[in-house]
Amino acid sequence: QVQLVESGGGLVQAGGSLRLSCAASGGTFSSYDMAWFRQAPGKEREFVAAISWSGRPTYYVDSVKGRFSISRDNAKNTVYLQMNSIQREDTAVYYCAAKAYSGAWFPTSPYNNWGQGTQVTVSS
Repeated sequence: QVQLVESGGGLVQAGGSLRLSCAASGGTFSSYDMAWFRQAPGKEREFVAAISWSGRPTYYVDSVKGRFSISRDNAKNTVYLQMNSIQREDTAVYYCAAKAYSGAWFPTSPYNNWGQGTQVTVSS
């Protein structure tokens, strides 16, 4: 099992930028597909972005395409979520997730390793 710790959340003004990080330990990071999810108050957790074990391909929910970018550094065991042009509806707890590469890439299929989350709050 891989352990995941998110960081980088905080308060940001609408239109601003933020970069989230997720540090992994306890597993072979380069063998894991990674993703970011988020959960807004009163809503279910939703998929945001995913990246394959190798760094390509990537996949995004439509609402963040062109604004968010997921990347990874396998040498640092870290995955990132660069958030630009942040909107109020991006306010949520953001979770990092991982699953072992299975031989094929299904970016939104269930993940079985989760971090504790980091809060992102967008002010107007």
